This record gives sequence, structure tokens and C-alpha cells, in this order.
Amino acid sequence: MANIIDFPVKENIKFGLRRVKKPKEIYLKRSSQIDLFSPLSSEANVYVLPTDLSPFEHALVLDENHEEKADEAYRKAISSNDCVADAYCNLGILEYEAGKIVKAMDCFTKSLKHEPRHFESHYNLGNLYSEIGNLPLAKMHYEFTKELQPGFPDVYFNLGLVYAMTKDFESAVKILSHYKEMAAGVDSSNAEKLIDAIKKSLSL
Repeated sequence: MANIIDFPVKENIKFGLRRVKKPKEIYLKRSSQIDLFSPLSSEANVYVLPTDLSPFEHALVLDENHEEKADEAYRKAISSNDCVADAYCNLGILEYEAGKIVKAMDCFTKSLKHEPRHFESHYNLGNLYSEIGNLPLAKMHYEFTKELQPGFPDVYFNLGLVYAMTKDFESAVKILSHYKEMAAGVDSSNAEKLIDAIKKSLSL
């Protein structure tokens, strides 16, 4: 009789919601931007927001600086029809960080209504569904994420874990092995342990 393999999601999942970000150059090229890290700047302790930022860009700056009004700014971006899917996605992360998982899921879902192929929202929903134990929906979103960005390693680890937890061990070993190849040079010990546990259980 095969041994039971225990895969606690919260301990093994590569959990971490992904914000939508714009290239840093979008801020550094603006004349009103002060380079906080330059030793040549005599006003390095002063930060001035560029006046020509779009509503979403403004919200993103506030978010990255952990300002309380970031959520309000994302809502303004949504009402202004500026990067609506991106704004809903990042707002969902703020809701999650505030402990409001249902509202976070609602934001990610609204993001997908505006942009059905939104990478970050699919990945974030996969992680949230994994966290609450809804593995079929987690799998669906991870599979879609993998199709959208096949070069993103973390989704392979998470998907492999979901396969293992749903007893599709052959697919789990295959995709976790692929993750190990993609994550060369990065600590992939968790994937190795999972693969070894599955093989020992199945006597492969």
C-alpha cells in the first residue's frame, strides 16, 4: 500500500502576490523626478511626484511607497478608465494585505473581466485558491498563467504541488522536474523533496 504524502499548501507554495509594475524609467525620465539615490543631489531628502503621471501611475507610486491613499488612487484610476485591469489587480493585493481575501478575489476577478488574459490576476487567483484549499480552481488559473508566460518558473512549482495534492503524481513529477531545470542556480530543494517523496510513495 502506498504511503500517504502530506503536502501542506501554506508551507510549500511559492506564495506571493504579483503587482503590476511599469518600467522604472517611466519615473526617472521625468524632469520633476529627484533621484533619491544619487550622491550628487543636494535635495535627496525631498521627493516630488511628477505632475504628468496618469491616475494608475500615480497610484503605483503611492503603492510602492506604502502610502495609505494608494487604494483610493487605484479606485480613481479605475473610475478614470486608466489601466483598469492593472488597477484592479493591484487593488486586490492591497485588499489581501488588509486581510480581506474575498474582496481581493473580487478585484482579481474584475481585472479578468476587463482583460481575460491578465497574467498577474490569474497567478494571484491561483495562489489565493491554493491558500484556501480550492485546488481545482487553483489548477485552472495556474494552467492559464503557464500558457500566458511559459518562462515564469514559480507557476510550475505551484502547479506541480497542486497536481501532487490532487493525486496526479505523474504530472506532478514531470512539471516539478521542469521547474528544477528552469530554476537552475536557485534553491530548488523543495521541488526535489516533493519529487523524492512522490517517487518513494509510488516506488517509481
